[in-house]
Amino acid sequence: MIYFDNSATTKPFKEVLQTFVQVADHYYGNPSSLHGFGGKVEQLVSQARKQIADLLNVKAKEIYFTSGGTESNNLAIKGAAVHHQSRGKHLITTSIEHASVIATCKQLQEHGFKITYVPVNQKGQINVDDVMAAITEETILVSMMHVNNEIGTIQPIKVVGQMLQKYPKILFHVDHVQGCGKVPLHFQEAHIDLCSISAHKFHGLKGNGILYIREGLRLAPLLSGGSQESNVRSGTENTAGIVAMAKALRMIEEKRQTKMSSIMEIRNYLWNTLQEIPTLQMHTPFSHAAPHIINFSLTGFRGEVIVHALEEKGIFISTTSACSSKQKIASGTLKAMGLPNDEVLGAVRVSLSYENTLEEAEIFVAALREVIAELEKTMRRSK
Repeated sequence: MIYFDNSATTKPFKEVLQTFVQVADHYYGNPSSLHGFGGKVEQLVSQARKQIADLLNVKAKEIYFTSGGTESNNLAIKGAAVHHQSRGKHLITTSIEHASVIATCKQLQEHGFKITYVPVNQKGQINVDDVMAAITEETILVSMMHVNNEIGTIQPIKVVGQMLQKYPKILFHVDHVQGCGKVPLHFQEAHIDLCSISAHKFHGLKGNGILYIREGLRLAPLLSGGSQESNVRSGTENTAGIVAMAKALRMIEEKRQTKMSSIMEIRNYLWNTLQEIPTLQMHTPFSHAAPHIINFSLTGFRGEVIVHALEEKGIFISTTSACSSKQKIASGTLKAMGLPNDEVLGAVRVSLSYENTLEEAEIFVAALREVIAELEKTMRRSK
C-alpha cells in the first residue's frame, strides 16, 4: 500500500502508540482527583504542556488542550467573538478557510456578526492590502490559515500579524493545522494571539488538539462544566492522548529538521513529472507552498474516478479535504481561485509525510499514467 493522503490524517508513530498505551494502562486516574494517584496523572499533563510549549517556543500557561483542530478553531473564533463583542462585531477571514472556520463564521453571522471573506489570487494567496482594506471600527478578529489544506499555499502570516499591530483591539487567529511540523511558524514574530493545532496531522492520535492563547487574552468558553484548562475548556483531560501528542510533536520536529530534504526531493519530482502529462493541470504553485501537498486535475475525469482507480492499485490519495469529500462538495478553495468548473470537479490531492519515499512517488506516477490510459480507452469504447 502507498498512502499519499497525509493531509487527511497521518499514521500514528509506533512510539506514540506505545506511549498512549503505557499512560492509559498505568496512569488512568482523573487528574482532577485529590488523591496522590490523580496528582501523578496531573503531573503528566503538566509535563506534556511544558514540553509542547517548549517545542512551540511559548509559555506553558499559553497551551490549552482540545479535541482537535475543529474545536480549537471554534473555541478561538467563537470565544473571541463572544467575549469581545462589546468592542465590535466584525470579523475578517479568507475565502479558502477550512470548513470548521467557514461554518463557525456563518454561525456567528446568524447572531448578528458581520464577516468579510478576503479573496485569493490564482495561486490561492491573499493580498495583505485586501486584509487591511477590510478593517473597520467594528473589527475585532482576523482569522487565517497558515497552510491551505487542499493546495498547500502558504499565507503571509508574519506580514499580516505585523501590520495588525497598528490595530491593538484586533486579535489574530491562525489555523496552523496543516503547517505544524512542515512549515515553521514563530508565534511572537507573527504577533499571533490564537493558534490551532491538531495531533493527527503530525502522527499523533485523533481526538487531541491544541489551542495557543496568548497570555492575558480571555475567551468565552464553548463548554461549561469543571475548571479544567483554566476554565477555558471543561471536561476530563485525555491524559494518554495529551502525553502521546507531546511525543508526536517532538518527533515530527526532529524529522522536519532531518528529513526535509527528502520530502522536498519527492515533492519536486512529483511536481515536475506530473506536468509532463498533457492532460494534467497543476493547481499547487511551485513557490510559497508547503512541501507535502500537490493538487491537480486531469481533463475529462472527475476526481473521485481517479481516486478509486488508483485505490484498486493500492494507492491512496484524495479529492478535496477529508471533511468535504464524502459529501461530494466541490472545492471552495479551487472555486475561490477562479478555476473552471471541470477542473474543480476533477481535482485530486497528493499529500506526503516524512515516511514516504521517492520509490513510492515513482510507482504512483507510473500507476497514474496507467489509469489515464485505461480510462481514455474505456471512453473511446463507449463512444
